[in-house]
Amino acid sequence: MRDPSALPALLNQLEEQHGVQRRLPPRTALDWILWENVAYLVSDKRRKAAFAALQQKTKLSAEGILALSREDLLAIAQLGGMHPANRVAKLLKIAATVQDELDGDLDSVLELPHAKARRELKRFPGIGDPGADKILLFTSTHAVPALDSNGLRVLVRLGFAREAKSYSTTYRAATAVLAPHVERGCPWLMRAHDLLRKHGQQVCKNNEPYCDACPLADVCPSAS
Repeated sequence: MRDPSALPALLNQLEEQHGVQRRLPPRTALDWILWENVAYLVSDKRRKAAFAALQQKTKLSAEGILALSREDLLAIAQLGGMHPANRVAKLLKIAATVQDELDGDLDSVLELPHAKARRELKRFPGIGDPGADKILLFTSTHAVPALDSNGLRVLVRLGFAREAKSYSTTYRAATAVLAPHVERGCPWLMRAHDLLRKHGQQVCKNNEPYCDACPLADVCPSAS
């Protein structure tokens, strides 16, 4: 396996190609959970549109979501791809949990120790280990490694981690590559997440990666 100390230099090369990454719209823990659930298998552009519509109608509050009619929620969910009715049910479940069990304040969960905060976030639809880690990182409350499927794929192909039979095992192996760098803090870990994600989306694709356009091809054991 490749030494994790090589990662910072490779990220610098990715930033030269993709530029400094702009942050996605979510800011709070509830924002992130709604972001994950308002759309399904769509581009960032379509997810942003659905999220913006939800924000306009509800101010991204549990109270606002519960007060909105199902028809209005369905219209928003339809902006975010397939199975909109299922996503309406998820949005209502999220809002009810925050309102009834957390007094409308999901951010209080972020004050818990890492393991407990992660466990509480995973109670919500669509939030597994990767989603919980991302929320903890991007709310700047816990400096924890986080990767989405695109970034994970990049690290595996670069030889930093092996792909296991289960996604969760592969995820743990890939985030372990970032663990030696947690002392650099949340901004560095967020930058790593975003650059690896962008590279996986645009160049190191799941099918037919553009190895000829990759600045890391000369050091990538998977390059064709």
